[in-house]
Amino acid sequence: MNIVLLGPPGAGKGTVAALLKGALEVPHISTGDIFRENIKNGTELGKRVQGIMASGGLVPDEITIEMVKDRLSKDDTASGYILDGFPRTIGQAEALSGIDDIDAVLNFVLDEEEIVRRLSGRRLCKSTGRIYHIVSNPPKVEGIDDETGEPLIQRDDDKPEAIRHRLEVYKKDTEPLIVYYREKGNLVDIDASPSPEDVLKSILSALKK
Repeated sequence: MNIVLLGPPGAGKGTVAALLKGALEVPHISTGDIFRENIKNGTELGKRVQGIMASGGLVPDEITIEMVKDRLSKDDTASGYILDGFPRTIGQAEALSGIDDIDAVLNFVLDEEEIVRRLSGRRLCKSTGRIYHIVSNPPKVEGIDDETGEPLIQRDDDKPEAIRHRLEVYKKDTEPLIVYYREKGNLVDIDASPSPEDVLKSILSALKK
């Protein structure tokens, strides 16, 4: 089964995708992973992307599409895949339709205030990358990393005003995709407010239908 994940930042797509990957036994493919893999392997596409990213530019659609097409041609996608972070635009969605048929587009739906609560509660250990949450996954000692004893930080893009800006950008860029796939008849709205395990159950139930 070929699946696309849509949803705002903070909706838990990555967490649920890891569970869904195990349940369906298909790869979870994110554009970030594709970029990193191509850069690591020194492919021609990787070299082009590395230069663009190093200069702070946005990777053009045609390069992203080419990378995704190459990744979807690998043997491990024969039984399906979970695409996360692609498509982001109508142009990318139209290109994807020319590469492969998509069985379901899972649209993670979550209240904006809950998104702000989730993301603004995140805290990070800078040296290890370990992520905590002040409510759902707090450190043993408030504000201190469990392993290193370093003070935890809040990333600038996890501050409420930055989160609201990210949500505005998401609405502008990605909501047209929701309309696009709804019109195609393969969009499934998923309530992202329960636990990841409960969200997984609702996804598997929806996919059976």
